[in-house]
Amino acid sequence: MTQTTAMLGMLTETSLHAGTGQMLGVIDLPIQRESHTGWPCVYGSAVKGALRALAEQRQQEEKWVVEVFGPDMQHGSDHAGALAVTDARLLLLPVRSLTGHFKWVTCPAILQRWQSDWRRLGLAEGNDFTVPSIPKDKALVSKPLPEAPLFLEEFRFTTQPHAEVDKVARSIAKLIEGDDIKKALCEQLTIVSNELFAHISRYATPVNAHIAIDNETKIVKQGMLWYEETLPPDTLLYCGLVAQKSRQNKSQKTAKNILDHILTDLFSAHPYLQLGGNETVGMGWCRIKVKKANT
Repeated sequence: MTQTTAMLGMLTETSLHAGTGQMLGVIDLPIQRESHTGWPCVYGSAVKGALRALAEQRQQEEKWVVEVFGPDMQHGSDHAGALAVTDARLLLLPVRSLTGHFKWVTCPAILQRWQSDWRRLGLAEGNDFTVPSIPKDKALVSKPLPEAPLFLEEFRFTTQPHAEVDKVARSIAKLIEGDDIKKALCEQLTIVSNELFAHISRYATPVNAHIAIDNETKIVKQGMLWYEETLPPDTLLYCGLVAQKSRQNKSQKTAKNILDHILTDLFSAHPYLQLGGNETVGMGWCRIKVKKANT
Protein backbone atom coordinates (compact mmCIF):
# COMPACT_ATOMS: atom_id res chain seq x y z
CA MET A 1 0.00 0.00 0.00
CA THR A 2 1.55 3.31 -1.07
CA GLN A 3 -0.30 5.44 1.49
CA THR A 4 -2.31 5.08 4.68
CA THR A 5 -4.86 7.57 5.94
CA ALA A 6 -6.68 8.57 9.10
CA MET A 7 -8.87 11.35 10.46
CA LEU A 8 -8.34 13.02 13.81
CA GLY A 9 -11.33 14.33 15.74
CA MET A 10 -10.19 17.28 17.87
CA LEU A 11 -12.57 18.38 20.65
CA THR A 12 -11.33 21.50 22.42
CA GLU A 13 -11.37 21.26 26.20
CA THR A 14 -9.99 24.75 26.75
CA SER A 15 -10.21 27.91 24.66
CA LEU A 16 -8.07 27.80 21.52
CA HIS A 17 -6.32 30.71 19.85
CA ALA A 18 -4.70 29.86 16.52
CA GLY A 19 -4.01 33.38 15.36
CA THR A 20 -3.19 35.16 12.15
CA GLY A 21 -1.10 37.93 13.68
CA GLN A 22 -2.04 41.46 14.63
CA MET A 23 -4.78 43.17 12.63
CA LEU A 24 -6.02 46.75 12.30
CA GLY A 25 -9.70 45.99 12.95
CA VAL A 26 -11.67 45.97 16.20
CA ILE A 27 -10.18 42.58 17.14
CA ASP A 28 -6.42 42.95 17.50
CA LEU A 29 -5.67 39.21 17.44
CA PRO A 30 -8.27 37.30 15.37
CA ILE A 31 -8.34 33.55 14.86
CA GLN A 32 -7.53 31.75 11.62
CA ARG A 33 -10.40 31.48 9.15
CA GLU A 34 -10.96 30.09 5.68
CA SER A 35 -10.75 32.88 3.12
CA HIS A 36 -13.74 31.78 1.02
CA THR A 37 -16.22 30.80 3.78
CA GLY A 38 -15.07 32.76 6.84
CA TRP A 39 -15.41 29.61 8.96
CA PRO A 40 -12.86 29.19 11.76
CA CYS A 41 -10.08 26.68 11.15
CA VAL A 42 -6.52 25.83 12.19
CA TYR A 43 -4.06 25.80 9.32
CA GLY A 44 -2.38 22.50 8.52
CA SER A 45 1.06 23.97 9.16
CA ALA A 46 0.03 24.79 12.74
CA VAL A 47 -1.40 21.31 13.31
CA LYS A 48 1.70 19.65 11.87
CA GLY A 49 3.95 21.86 13.99
CA ALA A 50 2.04 20.90 17.14
CA LEU A 51 2.29 17.21 16.22
CA ARG A 52 6.04 17.51 15.68
CA ALA A 53 6.53 19.38 18.95
CA LEU A 54 4.65 16.65 20.80
CA ALA A 55 6.64 13.94 19.01
CA GLU A 56 9.91 15.56 20.00
CA GLN A 57 8.75 15.66 23.62
CA ARG A 58 7.66 12.02 23.65
CA GLN A 59 10.42 10.48 21.52
CA GLN A 60 13.92 10.41 22.97
CA GLU A 61 15.39 9.02 19.76
CA GLU A 62 14.99 11.69 17.10
CA LYS A 63 15.26 9.32 14.16
CA TRP A 64 11.57 8.59 13.61
CA VAL A 65 10.62 12.23 14.13
CA VAL A 66 12.84 13.16 11.19
CA GLU A 67 11.45 10.30 9.09
CA VAL A 68 7.86 11.35 9.74
CA PHE A 69 8.15 15.14 9.60
CA GLY A 70 11.36 15.72 7.65
CA PRO A 71 14.72 17.12 8.76
CA ASP A 72 15.29 20.54 10.30
CA MET A 73 15.93 23.69 8.29
CA GLN A 74 19.69 23.11 8.08
CA HIS A 75 19.18 19.73 6.43
CA GLY A 76 15.91 20.44 4.64
CA SER A 77 17.26 19.37 1.25
CA ASP A 78 18.09 15.83 2.43
CA HIS A 79 14.56 14.45 2.02
CA ALA A 80 10.91 15.35 2.56
CA GLY A 81 8.75 14.20 5.41
CA ALA A 82 6.39 11.26 4.97
CA LEU A 83 3.27 12.72 6.63
CA ALA A 84 0.78 15.13 5.06
CA VAL A 85 -1.52 17.02 7.44
CA THR A 86 -4.61 18.92 6.29
CA ASP A 87 -6.16 21.99 7.86
CA ALA A 88 -8.23 21.33 10.96
CA ARG A 89 -11.73 22.11 9.71
CA LEU A 90 -14.73 23.10 11.79
CA LEU A 91 -17.47 20.52 12.31
CA LEU A 92 -19.38 21.68 15.40
CA LEU A 93 -19.45 25.12 17.02
CA PRO A 94 -20.87 25.50 20.56
CA VAL A 95 -23.30 28.42 20.64
CA ARG A 96 -24.99 29.83 23.73
CA SER A 97 -28.74 29.48 23.91
CA LEU A 98 -30.82 32.10 25.66
CA THR A 99 -33.54 29.55 26.37
CA GLY A 100 -31.50 26.62 27.65
CA HIS A 101 -28.13 24.86 27.58
CA PHE A 102 -25.67 25.62 24.78
CA LYS A 103 -26.16 23.86 21.46
CA TRP A 104 -23.67 22.21 19.14
CA VAL A 105 -24.41 23.96 15.86
CA THR A 106 -23.49 23.03 12.30
CA CYS A 107 -24.93 23.50 8.81
CA PRO A 108 -25.53 21.44 5.63
CA ALA A 109 -22.46 22.83 3.81
CA ILE A 110 -20.12 21.78 6.62
CA LEU A 111 -21.67 18.32 6.87
CA GLN A 112 -21.49 17.76 3.12
CA ARG A 113 -17.83 18.79 3.07
CA TRP A 114 -17.11 16.48 5.97
CA GLN A 115 -18.66 13.61 4.02
CA SER A 116 -16.40 14.46 1.05
CA ASP A 117 -13.31 14.51 3.28
CA TRP A 118 -14.37 11.21 4.82
CA ARG A 119 -14.65 9.55 1.40
CA ARG A 120 -11.44 11.10 0.08
CA LEU A 121 -9.48 9.64 2.99
CA GLY A 122 -10.95 6.20 2.25
CA LEU A 123 -12.60 5.80 5.63
CA ALA A 124 -15.18 3.10 6.27
CA GLU A 125 -18.82 3.80 5.50
CA GLY A 126 -20.94 5.21 8.27
CA ASN A 127 -21.75 8.82 7.57
CA ASP A 128 -24.16 8.33 4.69
CA PHE A 129 -26.79 10.71 6.06
CA THR A 130 -28.77 13.19 4.01
CA VAL A 131 -29.41 16.71 5.29
CA PRO A 132 -32.40 18.48 3.73
CA SER A 133 -32.46 22.16 2.90
CA ILE A 134 -33.27 24.35 5.89
CA PRO A 135 -35.23 27.64 5.89
CA LYS A 136 -33.50 30.53 7.63
CA ASP A 137 -35.95 30.61 10.54
CA LYS A 138 -35.86 26.84 11.20
CA ALA A 139 -33.43 24.65 13.14
CA LEU A 140 -33.32 20.88 12.81
CA VAL A 141 -33.07 18.89 16.05
CA SER A 142 -33.33 15.20 16.90
CA LYS A 143 -36.43 15.45 19.12
CA PRO A 144 -38.85 18.12 20.38
CA LEU A 145 -37.22 20.55 22.81
CA PRO A 146 -38.77 21.70 26.10
CA GLU A 147 -37.91 25.29 25.21
CA ALA A 148 -39.86 26.83 22.36
CA PRO A 149 -38.90 28.80 20.43
CA LEU A 150 -35.13 28.25 20.41
CA PHE A 151 -32.81 31.25 20.72
CA LEU A 152 -29.19 30.98 19.56
CA GLU A 153 -27.41 34.22 20.35
CA GLU A 154 -29.87 36.89 19.11
CA PHE A 155 -31.60 34.63 16.58
CA ARG A 156 -35.02 33.08 17.10
CA PHE A 157 -35.69 29.65 15.56
CA THR A 158 -38.65 27.37 15.22
CA THR A 159 -37.31 23.88 15.90
CA GLN A 160 -38.18 20.97 13.65
CA PRO A 161 -37.43 17.39 14.74
CA HIS A 162 -35.91 15.40 11.89
CA ALA A 163 -34.83 11.74 11.71
CA GLU A 164 -31.60 12.57 9.87
CA VAL A 165 -30.28 14.54 12.85
CA ASP A 166 -29.88 11.31 14.83
CA LYS A 167 -27.88 9.81 11.96
CA VAL A 168 -25.68 12.88 11.84
CA ALA A 169 -25.09 12.72 15.60
CA ARG A 170 -24.14 9.03 15.47
CA SER A 171 -21.69 9.73 12.65
CA ILE A 172 -20.08 12.71 14.39
CA ALA A 173 -19.79 10.67 17.60
CA LYS A 174 -17.11 8.59 15.87
CA LEU A 175 -14.80 11.60 16.24
CA ILE A 176 -15.52 12.16 19.94
CA GLU A 177 -14.18 10.20 22.90
CA GLY A 178 -16.48 9.58 25.89
CA ASP A 179 -19.98 8.14 26.21
CA ASP A 180 -21.23 11.13 28.22
CA ILE A 181 -20.25 13.54 25.47
CA LYS A 182 -21.81 11.34 22.79
CA LYS A 183 -25.08 11.31 24.73
CA ALA A 184 -24.99 15.09 25.09
CA LEU A 185 -24.32 15.42 21.36
CA CYS A 186 -27.54 13.62 20.48
CA GLU A 187 -29.48 16.02 22.72
CA GLN A 188 -27.73 19.26 21.73
CA LEU A 189 -26.98 18.89 18.03
CA THR A 190 -28.70 21.63 16.03
CA ILE A 191 -28.50 22.18 12.27
CA VAL A 192 -29.19 25.65 10.89
CA SER A 193 -29.04 27.13 7.39
CA ASN A 194 -25.70 27.87 5.73
CA GLU A 195 -26.40 31.60 5.74
CA LEU A 196 -27.15 31.81 9.46
CA PHE A 197 -24.22 29.57 10.35
CA ALA A 198 -21.90 31.87 8.39
CA HIS A 199 -23.08 34.80 10.54
CA ILE A 200 -22.91 32.87 13.83
CA SER A 201 -19.44 31.49 13.15
CA ARG A 202 -18.22 35.02 12.34
CA TYR A 203 -19.74 36.93 15.25
CA ALA A 204 -20.46 34.40 18.05
CA THR A 205 -16.86 33.43 18.85
CA PRO A 206 -15.50 34.74 22.18
CA VAL A 207 -13.45 37.96 22.17
CA ASN A 208 -11.51 38.65 25.37
CA ALA A 209 -9.83 41.84 26.53
CA HIS A 210 -6.23 41.59 27.75
CA ILE A 211 -4.12 44.13 29.58
CA ALA A 212 -0.56 44.44 30.86
CA ILE A 213 -0.05 45.79 34.41
CA ASP A 214 2.94 47.87 35.46
CA ASN A 215 4.48 46.02 38.42
CA GLU A 216 5.38 49.21 40.27
CA THR A 217 2.33 51.41 39.74
CA LYS A 218 -0.15 48.52 39.50
CA ILE A 219 -2.03 50.23 36.70
CA VAL A 220 -2.39 49.34 33.03
CA LYS A 221 0.67 50.17 30.94
CA GLN A 222 0.16 52.80 28.29
CA GLY A 223 -1.32 51.25 25.15
CA MET A 224 -1.39 47.76 26.68
CA LEU A 225 -5.02 46.88 26.00
CA TRP A 226 -5.81 44.42 23.25
CA TYR A 227 -8.65 42.13 22.20
CA GLU A 228 -8.08 38.48 21.37
CA GLU A 229 -10.50 36.11 19.63
CA THR A 230 -10.68 32.42 20.50
CA LEU A 231 -12.56 29.26 19.69
CA PRO A 232 -14.56 28.21 22.77
CA PRO A 233 -14.24 24.92 24.64
CA ASP A 234 -16.33 22.08 23.14
CA THR A 235 -15.58 23.11 19.55
CA LEU A 236 -15.15 20.06 17.33
CA LEU A 237 -12.53 20.19 14.58
CA TYR A 238 -11.16 17.43 12.39
CA CYS A 239 -8.10 17.01 10.22
CA GLY A 240 -6.85 14.38 7.79
CA LEU A 241 -3.53 12.53 7.90
CA VAL A 242 -1.98 10.92 4.83
CA ALA A 243 1.19 8.87 5.37
CA GLN A 244 3.62 7.73 2.69
CA LYS A 245 6.57 5.37 3.02
CA SER A 246 9.70 6.92 4.49
CA ARG A 247 11.74 9.04 2.10
CA GLN A 248 14.87 8.81 4.22
CA ASN A 249 17.76 7.03 2.54
CA LYS A 250 17.90 3.29 3.34
CA SER A 251 14.81 3.41 5.53
CA GLN A 252 12.39 0.49 5.13
CA LYS A 253 9.44 2.00 6.97
CA THR A 254 6.11 1.65 5.22
CA ALA A 255 3.24 4.13 5.20
CA LYS A 256 1.60 2.14 7.97
CA ASN A 257 4.75 2.38 10.11
CA ILE A 258 4.81 6.15 9.60
CA LEU A 259 1.15 6.59 10.58
CA ASP A 260 1.53 4.28 13.58
CA HIS A 261 4.19 6.59 15.01
CA ILE A 262 1.52 9.32 15.22
CA LEU A 263 -1.54 7.31 16.18
CA THR A 264 0.13 4.83 18.55
CA ASP A 265 3.28 6.46 19.86
CA LEU A 266 1.66 9.86 20.41
CA PHE A 267 -1.98 9.25 21.26
CA SER A 268 -2.53 5.71 22.54
CA ALA A 269 -1.61 6.48 26.16
CA HIS A 270 -2.53 10.18 26.33
CA PRO A 271 -4.89 11.31 23.55
CA TYR A 272 -4.36 15.06 23.88
CA LEU A 273 -2.76 17.73 21.70
CA GLN A 274 -2.12 21.39 22.52
CA LEU A 275 -2.70 23.72 19.57
CA GLY A 276 -2.24 27.42 18.97
CA GLY A 277 -0.85 30.13 21.23
CA ASN A 278 -1.01 30.93 24.95
CA GLU A 279 0.19 27.47 25.96
CA THR A 280 1.46 28.72 29.32
CA VAL A 281 -2.03 29.78 30.39
CA GLY A 282 -3.53 26.42 29.47
CA MET A 283 -5.13 27.27 26.15
CA GLY A 284 -5.41 25.01 23.13
CA TRP A 285 -5.93 21.60 24.74
CA CYS A 286 -7.78 19.22 22.41
CA ARG A 287 -8.92 15.68 23.11
CA ILE A 288 -8.03 13.46 20.17
CA LYS A 289 -10.08 10.62 18.71
CA VAL A 290 -8.51 8.62 15.90
CA LYS A 291 -10.52 7.24 13.00
CA LYS A 292 -8.32 5.06 10.79
CA ALA A 293 -9.13 4.03 7.24
CA ASN A 294 -11.17 0.81 7.01
CA THR A 295 -11.98 0.77 10.72
